[in-house]
Amino acid sequence: MRFLPHLLKRFVHKGQLVVIEPGGQRVYFGSGEGGPSVVMRLHDDKLDRELFFNPELVAAEAYMDGRLTFEDGSTVYDFLYLFSINRRGLASHPVQQALRRSWRALKRWHQSNPLGRSAKNAQSHYDHPPEFYRLWLDSRMIYSCAYFPTPDASLEEAQEAKLRHIAAKLKLEPGMRVAEIGSGWGALAIYLAQLGVHVTAINVATEQLAESRKRAEAAGVADRITFFERDYRELTGTYDRVVSVGMMEHVGVNHFDEYFGTIKRLLAPGGFAMIHAIGRMSPPGSTAPFIRKYIFPGGYVPAMSEVFTSLERVGLWTGDCEILRLHYYWTIRHWRVNFEARRAEVVEMMGERFARMWEFYLVAVELGFLHGSNMVYQLLLSNERDDVPVIRDFIVDEERALARR
Repeated sequence: MRFLPHLLKRFVHKGQLVVIEPGGQRVYFGSGEGGPSVVMRLHDDKLDRELFFNPELVAAEAYMDGRLTFEDGSTVYDFLYLFSINRRGLASHPVQQALRRSWRALKRWHQSNPLGRSAKNAQSHYDHPPEFYRLWLDSRMIYSCAYFPTPDASLEEAQEAKLRHIAAKLKLEPGMRVAEIGSGWGALAIYLAQLGVHVTAINVATEQLAESRKRAEAAGVADRITFFERDYRELTGTYDRVVSVGMMEHVGVNHFDEYFGTIKRLLAPGGFAMIHAIGRMSPPGSTAPFIRKYIFPGGYVPAMSEVFTSLERVGLWTGDCEILRLHYYWTIRHWRVNFEARRAEVVEMMGERFARMWEFYLVAVELGFLHGSNMVYQLLLSNERDDVPVIRDFIVDEERALARR
């Protein structure tokens, strides 16, 4: 290796990375203290240069293609854990600094989500067969951060608690009209409809909508939910409540004002909105290349400064803000464990390369919520300062009432 050692010597400060070159020679990086010891084999001489110039993308692609493997009991989880506790060393390398500057310069292009392209970007992730997601999600197929009353709660319990927490914040009354922007497989729409409101739920993923309609029918609330295949910018009418879970991450930094402007337009007098999305506690950045290319094209996790700056421009009041810090780490840990237990079925259904890609994705985002800057925020937004109750005790009161139902 000629190039990679220059990077790894600065990168691995905690734990140890053992690299087996294509010729069989072992090269050691790091002292082994403060982290795991990981053994990685390179099967291709070209990986020396490729990993040096773009390690975050190339490591994932090489793992997907079998050009990079792990040995002596090491796993992709161990490798990405080692990366997550040493990420500052990687980011400090001059070549990596230049690469990150280029990503930031191009981020508005990477995140361009005009009508049409936005749907294609979302469909590339969500229109996999529902049977695939059913293998590792909870029984409701909720594909967003759960809400853990305790860290050892089951995934089912935590997702039930999340639905209840959101409904409590919405402070619903029977007969209300609710718009849901980004409805997934319909779990929240069904839960809210069971509380006696009418839900207009929009999504751009055809497979998810088909599954949602089946689930609403089975739950006996199909007459109280209207599912549309529609971009959020195309939704019309006014609503007592607007709710959006796991959607803003797909909007793109160019379109934040459109997103919040749409919410402002949809709110009836006295109404308010509840937004649940992933954010970062660090300054504005860019989307990691592997996630951008293979998992969420057009996606971006905003800094909170970007969220609130957009709200200022649009003119919405923030009536409440809650930060969920470890809840998504616990959620994705459940997903990863479930995925690993059903991996053979994933391979049979989707192929080995896809299974490796998804495995890499789940591990990377899990550890991003443990050691990185990612978290989840929940906002209550309104057009007038007192549309959201001015004392937040109502959330606890509503939540307790829902738990007794």
